[in-house]
Amino acid sequence: MTMDGPSGTGKSSVSKAVARRAHFPHLDTGAFYRAATLATLRSSVNLDDEEAVADVVRNVVFEQVDGSMSLNGKDVSSEIRGETVTGAVSKISAYPSVRNILVDHQRTWVHQHGGRAVVEGRDIGSVVFPNAGLKIYLDARPEVRAQRRAAQTGEDVDQVLVDIARRDHHDSTRKTSPLTVADGSIVIDTSDLSLDQVVDQVVDLIDAKS
Repeated sequence: MTMDGPSGTGKSSVSKAVARRAHFPHLDTGAFYRAATLATLRSSVNLDDEEAVADVVRNVVFEQVDGSMSLNGKDVSSEIRGETVTGAVSKISAYPSVRNILVDHQRTWVHQHGGRAVVEGRDIGSVVFPNAGLKIYLDARPEVRAQRRAAQTGEDVDQVLVDIARRDHHDSTRKTSPLTVADGSIVIDTSDLSLDQVVDQVVDLIDAKS
């Protein structure tokens, strides 16, 4: 099952809860891009040099186990959520060569977990697993998304709203794997729904497909 959508829609919380309820493994593909960004920042390469960035990413060992992201055997789950990585991840994730490398990692991960998983991201139903049996796209009003993110991070809501608009524009207009509603996706607006209500809807859809 794929779960796509922009930040602040509840994608991570919903996908993790759905995975627990449905007894599926869960994969956060965004953590791969953040880990790749961290690896690049730690290196001495120019972030504007796509091939140099890709070389760094190509030689990194990525692992995601029980929600924890490791880079070359070391847990970086907290570090990849910091401001420095957040500020650079859109640039790194837009490079086609980087995306190709990480998509291979993501497909391998799902294959190794039996081919059945809840996979969250921004291009999962459109690019990574276009033939998935169930595709969900979560959305929400921008102001709601900003309030949710600010509550998590403690940042100013107005600044978060600006950042969300910038990230949305970047993700939806990039040439490779743009954020989009994949063909066959079921769109759920989470603006006025509780986490449990969204999870219930998705689990019902999984049950209907079984």
